[in-house]
Amino acid sequence: EGKGKRRNPLHDFKKTGELMLIKINKTLEVKTKLLNTTEQCAKRCSRNKGLSFTCKAFAYDRVTKRCHWLSFNSLTNGVRKKQDHAFDLYEKKDYVRNCIIGKGADYKGTISVTKSGIQCQAWNSMIPHEH
Repeated sequence: EGKGKRRNPLHDFKKTGELMLIKINKTLEVKTKLLNTTEQCAKRCSRNKGLSFTCKAFAYDRVTKRCHWLSFNSLTNGVRKKQDHAFDLYEKKDYVRNCIIGKGADYKGTISVTKSGIQCQAWNSMIPHEH
């Protein structure tokens, strides 16, 4: 990060072009608003600004310049993917990442078994191994 330069909020997101998520589960939340850029959408999603839920992803409609903030991502149960040429999907990397970075304190992924299929030890447990 150079002096005077702001970090691009899109760095925290994985982009998938021409894809929209459709919620099957009606309890999942979505909020939309007109915004000019994907950077503005990403910034609001990262800060959860004006949202009543934790934003895990957003879809940007390039045609209408409308941002759709999502309380879910492509790995959430009750969601299906839909090809749509108007949209780009941006998912928070913390929620779709299948690896641990550093000590794993911020890991929010869904992997709970090792590569060999052994159930992972809970972070707050010292059994069967100490951390």
